[in-house]
Amino acid sequence: MRRLALAGIALASLIPGLAQAAGPSTELTGAARARIDAALDRAIAEKRIVGAVVLVSHDGDLVYQRAAGLADRESKRPMQIDAVFRLSSVSKPVVSAAALALVDKGKLSLDDPVTKWLPEFRPKLANGAMPRITVRQLLTHTAGLGYKFAEKPGSAYYQAAVSDGFDDLRISLEEELRRLASVPLFDRPGEAWRYGLAIDVLGAVVEKASGKALSQAVTDLVTQPLGMRDTAFWAKDPARLAVPYHDAKPEPLPMSDPYSLPFGAGGQMTYSPSRALDAEAYPSGGAGMVGSAPDILRLLEAIRSGGKPILSATTATSMMQNQIGSLIGPGPGVGFGFGGAVVIDPATAHTPQSPGTFAWGGVYGHSWFVDPTQKLTVVALTNTALEGMSGKFTTDLRDAVYESVR
Repeated sequence: MRRLALAGIALASLIPGLAQAAGPSTELTGAARARIDAALDRAIAEKRIVGAVVLVSHDGDLVYQRAAGLADRESKRPMQIDAVFRLSSVSKPVVSAAALALVDKGKLSLDDPVTKWLPEFRPKLANGAMPRITVRQLLTHTAGLGYKFAEKPGSAYYQAAVSDGFDDLRISLEEELRRLASVPLFDRPGEAWRYGLAIDVLGAVVEKASGKALSQAVTDLVTQPLGMRDTAFWAKDPARLAVPYHDAKPEPLPMSDPYSLPFGAGGQMTYSPSRALDAEAYPSGGAGMVGSAPDILRLLEAIRSGGKPILSATTATSMMQNQIGSLIGPGPGVGFGFGGAVVIDPATAHTPQSPGTFAWGGVYGHSWFVDPTQKLTVVALTNTALEGMSGKFTTDLRDAVYESVR
């Protein structure tokens, strides 16, 4: 848990420790629905979240869907099932899937050195050595890269003005890579897991390997084949965007632009909600997309059910398998796949969830997970940070979901 705590992300929200159920039903009774409804209603009544969309799929059937609360509290605009959210790190499985689709097509290899595609991207270790970074290491966050928000102000990432992909810095992708390559790597690639900007670098690799702008490559490889009409790097219909809020007492407050909050052990997270409307901001593969809950469910269900029509069955399965060996991952008993964390040992992870559960979240207030053993997929997108990612809402929801599908 130590590494995850340093990143300021609660493991309980990313890989919910839900009680397992034998043979869950594909239809929820009124009482079962009421449990999930109660979790949503309680979070809204207690003013912990402003609005949310929750979808639950079991064995390919959508057994629960609800939009609750408000997309815009000040104008009293109700939340809608197809509301569009700033996805933050929910972008990662989308862009990771695009890269893996290129692997399936033979246009990219997991063991390619990044310099094959990005010759100028040559970050060094603190001792001046210039190690080899591979595509696999980008996908698994073992490339030695970090996030600025997890560092103390004044550190190297701040001095180089590196963007976290959802902040108020407006630079090109090329400039982002130049700045990122100018600061020392935290670790020798392949020797440690560290959450960072690797998927932003991967986005640049996808551009080169596909011969297309990242936005077009993701459209062609992932979102269009899956019918993810709302998922893109910039909002197509700004009127459908949910207003972002941040935790506050007695109720969440709308985010200013920019908005900063203390994060982790001395870090500082800065949001820029207007980035979702700014096509001049670089397309951040790790944090820069917008999308809807139904779109994310389509992606996760495709991965869970064998990859079609975007990935081979072998590649889809690999996303949900631990890819970092014995390295210390996001928490005890937890590894990392391609696009999210993976439960390896539920006892060590202190979760009754199935081994192989695949999950992550997003700092604008989101969580998702796929339990392949239970054939269960849950997407919960909210407009309230950080409660919707790591607050009581996530634990209340997890318990209600598993109680409901028994």
